[in-house]
Amino acid sequence: MTERRDSETETIARKAQQMEKARKHRRESVWYGLGMFGLVGWSVAVPIVAGTALGLWIDRRWPGELSWTLALLLAGAVLGAINAWYWVQREGRDD
Repeated sequence: MTERRDSETETIARKAQQMEKARKHRRESVWYGLGMFGLVGWSVAVPIVAGTALGLWIDRRWPGELSWTLALLLAGAVLGAINAWYWVQREGRDD
């Protein structure tokens, strides 16, 4: 009975080591790369488009000397860059 437990323990330990090795040396597929590329792209594009749309709406509703479209486009770009940085850092930490 003790031999059987030792054998099972060794099998479990060996499989755990294999799983850990697979996690450390996992290969990312092309689809993973494209998905990550898309995630970063959308995380930048959505704030830029939203900021531009809001800026256009404000400029049409309350015209003035300041271009809200340009200001909110730039704010959207900054927010998008921060958002993309967050997602890239998050994926990097998982490794």
